[in-house]
Amino acid sequence: MRPILSIIFLTFFSVANAQTVITVDDAVKIALAKNYGILMARNDAEVTRINNSLGSAGMLPSVSLSGSGGYSISDQKQTALDGTVKKYNGTTTQSLSTGVELNWTLFDGGKMFVTKQKLSEIQSLGELQLKDQVLQTQYDVISAYYNVVRQKQQLASINEIIKYNTERVKILQTSFNAGLAAKNSLLQAKIDLNVYKENAISQQYNINTAKKSLSLILGTSTDSLYEVADSIPTGELINKSEMVQKLFDVNTNVLSSQKQVDIAKLTLNEYRKSRYPIINFSAGYSITKRDYTNWNSKQSTTLGPEFQGTISIPLYQAGRISRQVSTQKLEVETMKYNLENVKQKVSTDLSNAINEYDYQQSMLAIEKENNQLTKENLEISIQRLKQGETTTLEVHQAQDDYMQSCTRLVNFKYNLKVAELKLRQLLSTL
Repeated sequence: MRPILSIIFLTFFSVANAQTVITVDDAVKIALAKNYGILMARNDAEVTRINNSLGSAGMLPSVSLSGSGGYSISDQKQTALDGTVKKYNGTTTQSLSTGVELNWTLFDGGKMFVTKQKLSEIQSLGELQLKDQVLQTQYDVISAYYNVVRQKQQLASINEIIKYNTERVKILQTSFNAGLAAKNSLLQAKIDLNVYKENAISQQYNINTAKKSLSLILGTSTDSLYEVADSIPTGELINKSEMVQKLFDVNTNVLSSQKQVDIAKLTLNEYRKSRYPIINFSAGYSITKRDYTNWNSKQSTTLGPEFQGTISIPLYQAGRISRQVSTQKLEVETMKYNLENVKQKVSTDLSNAINEYDYQQSMLAIEKENNQLTKENLEISIQRLKQGETTTLEVHQAQDDYMQSCTRLVNFKYNLKVAELKLRQLLSTL
């Protein structure tokens, strides 16, 4: 048997020759380390962190080192004031220069400070988006995990019915051999038993499919072998009124939308700052050396510092800045509309999740009692069949009622868990 869930699984499990039970916390840890959606979101957040620097905002100078060299051959002719003519044929000149230059924007109307603030907001947005991806992955993992548990519980219910049906067949076989039961009753019991065995095989297929879906979310091999827990627990939730009050303060979608509004406003401020003058400063130090042949001087060297300041005042740019400001105002307004839309949506999602949780909780309470009643009814029917006081049709109906109740019970448990997860996801408490 291959190692469980690749290398990362070895961190959590040491048994490779048997299917190891993983908890839901183990599954979440694996997903946080291996899920591709989280890995990509983490990289995106890291990019925003790297870009959030003074240099990216244009607040730091740039320094460069340059060098050049040259070689030339030329014929020279000089005529003095007294008419004397001197000719230099094949004069060669070799030059070599190097220098260090610094360029620094000293003032741009404060745009660089706005840009730095914007980069910080973009980094915060990246962190929120990563958190949102983590929450979504946790929701997907836990839902998929308990879906496997649900399928397992469904199989356990089928196997329990198979035991009851096997006992039913034995009772009818004994009665038939004694001439106390009709053969068609025995045949129907055997048919029912075979149907439930087929259902068990189908349910095992459903379990394997659910496990592969879970492995896909975990970012591990779909051929990995592992086992999950046997029950679906229900956690305690905070007061519903507190949920509504804190929703907008903790929900990642709302917070991300608010950040987008802030970033749009800062971009608008950047465009407005473009109307101000820009003052640049540059400084450098250079060395230039030239060697000559057939000339009055054999060598010359020039060295020293250089300083320069420039000011640029935007007078007319064909309305570019005005257009940018106008369109960005609309973008800010759009982001505000989006924020209100997101708030409305998450409020509706919270209300629906609360209603779903209450509904599933009520249905589960009823079905728990109903499940006990149908099981007791089935056991009584089996005992009556042993005593010849009932028909196989009654037992068949009792088995069917109990099986349907078990199915409803496990589905209500799972649906209640999913509703709880949705509430926790909305409140960022997963």
